[in-house]
Amino acid sequence: MIVNTENGTSLGTVITEVKSVPIYKLPIGLKNVVRKATDDDLRTKKENEVMEQEARQFCLEKIRERELPMKLIEVECLFDKSQIIFYFTAEIRVDFRELVKDLVQRFKIRIELRQIGARHEARLVKGLGICGREVCCANLILNLDRVSVKMAKEQSVSLNPEKISGLCGRLMCCLAFEFDVYQDMKRDIPKCGKMINTAEGRGKIIRQNIFKGEIVVELESGKEITVNIEDL
Repeated sequence: MIVNTENGTSLGTVITEVKSVPIYKLPIGLKNVVRKATDDDLRTKKENEVMEQEARQFCLEKIRERELPMKLIEVECLFDKSQIIFYFTAEIRVDFRELVKDLVQRFKIRIELRQIGARHEARLVKGLGICGREVCCANLILNLDRVSVKMAKEQSVSLNPEKISGLCGRLMCCLAFEFDVYQDMKRDIPKCGKMINTAEGRGKIIRQNIFKGEIVVELESGKEITVNIEDL
C-alpha cells in the first residue's frame, strides 16, 4: 500500500486484518491509506533501495576520508526521491557540514543527517532479545518512552544490569510495556513490609506473587506462611 507518513508518502505492507475500533481509541494523527501499490510503485521501491545502498557506501567512504567520529546506522531514500536521510550515532558533537556538501554534490537532492540514540539504533538494526523474540522497539512499541529502574523494582525484577538491559545497552523497553499491568494487579495487594493479621497470627509481608494472588507473611514466631489475597 502507499501510505502517508511523517516523511511523506511511503510504501508499506498490510500486516493485520481490518478491525473495528471505538473512535476514542483511535491513535492520534491517524492517516488514511492513499492507495494500493502498483507495479510502478514496486519498481520505484527497488530503485530507491539501490540508491540507498549506493548512498550508504559513498557516505561510509567520506566518513573514513574525513575521519569523522560517527557511526552510520541506516540510509533512507524517501519514496518520492525528494530527500535522503542518513541516520548516525556519535559520542560527541560532530561537524558534518563538509560531509553534507559531498553528499549533495554526489546525489543532487536534499540531504539530511539525523543523529539518533541507542534505542533508536536498536529499532533500526533490530535483533533478538533475551526472550528469543525480535526486540519490542522494532515491532510492538510505537513510541520509545522513558524506562526507569523504578519500573524494574515494581515488577520484582533483578536489578542486575546484564539481565535488565536490552541490545541497545539501555533498560529493556518491555519493562515500560508491562509496567501499567503490574501496577493494576498490585493495586489490591498489600505492600511488602506491611503488618497484617492472618488466621495463624500477626505477621509482616515479605514477598508478593501477583500472578497467583498470594503473599508470603513472616509471623512474629518466625514462621513463614503463604496467604491468598482473597482470604484476607
